Amino acid sequence: MSAPHLIPPIADHAELRGRGATAGCGRVTITAHGGRSRVTRAFAASPLRLLTPKNHGPASWIYTSTFGGGLVGGDALHLEVDVQDGAIGYLATQAATKVYRSSAATSVELDAVIGRDAVLVVAPDPVVCFAGSSYRQDQRFELHERGSLVFVDWMSSGRHASGERWQFDRYDSRVVIRQGGRDVVRDALLLTPQHGDLVKRLGRFNVLLVAAVVGPACERAASEILSHVDALPVESRSGVIVGASRVAGGCVLRMAGVSVEEVGARMRALLACVPDLLGDDPWARKW
Repeated sequence: MSAPHLIPPIADHAELRGRGATAGCGRVTITAHGGRSRVTRAFAASPLRLLTPKNHGPASWIYTSTFGGGLVGGDALHLEVDVQDGAIGYLATQAATKVYRSSAATSVELDAVIGRDAVLVVAPDPVVCFAGSSYRQDQRFELHERGSLVFVDWMSSGRHASGERWQFDRYDSRVVIRQGGRDVVRDALLLTPQHGDLVKRLGRFNVLLVAAVVGPACERAASEILSHVDALPVESRSGVIVGASRVAGGCVLRMAGVSVEEVGARMRALLACVPDLLGDDPWARKW
C-alpha cells in the first residue's frame, strides 16, 4: 500500500465554497472504470478527514480519520458513500475511534448506497469510549438486489489499562441494512450505567462485535461462516464467544471477547472472504 492521498477540507473545493458546508460532513463516490474502481468524487469538512491509499487490487480504499485523533464533545460526523454499479469499495478507519470525555455527546452517521453488482466492505477499528463520554452512531445501507456488503462494527470497554473499564456514560449504536427495498438487518445496542452497572453486566468481556455478510458476492462466505460457527465446540471460559444467524441473502455474526487482539484475529479468520473481494488484503500490513 502506497502513501495515502489526503482529501483536502471541504472549504478547499471551489464547487462547494459559499454553500455553508456543515462541519464534519463528507461524501464519496466510487465508480467502476476499466476493470478497476476509482474514487471519482470526495470531500470532507473538518474535523473529518478522508485518505485514499492505493492498493494492489481493483477496489478503492477509503480511510476515515479526524483532526485531533478522536471525537470531542459536540462533534457530529456524517459521511455519505455511493458505490455505483460494478464498483468495489473498502471503508475503514485509520485507527480506533477514540471518544473523549465530555458533557456534550458525539455522533457519527454513515449512509451508503450500493449499486448493482457493486461491493462495499466496511471494516473499521473498534470504538473506544473514554470514561465520562457519550457516543451515538447510526449506519444505514441501501443495497441493490444484486449489491453486496460486508459490514463490521465493534467496540471495546475503554482504556482498560488506565482503569476506565466500561466507565463511559452512554454508547448507542444502530445499523439498518436494506436490500431491494426490504429490511435485511436491523440491529441496535445501547449501553449505559443507567440500566445497571456495566462492569457487572459485561462480566469478563471487554469487546463486543457485530458483523453482517449480505449479497450475491458473499453467499458462499456467509454459508461457510454459518457452518463454521455451528461446528464450534463449547469451551469453558473461552476468550471469544461467537454466534451467527442466517438472514435473507447472508448472515449476521456476533462476538464477545476478552481482548481486542483475540476478537480481531477471530473476525479476520471468519471474514477471510474480504481479501478475495478486494483483490488485496487490507489487514496484512495493519495487524
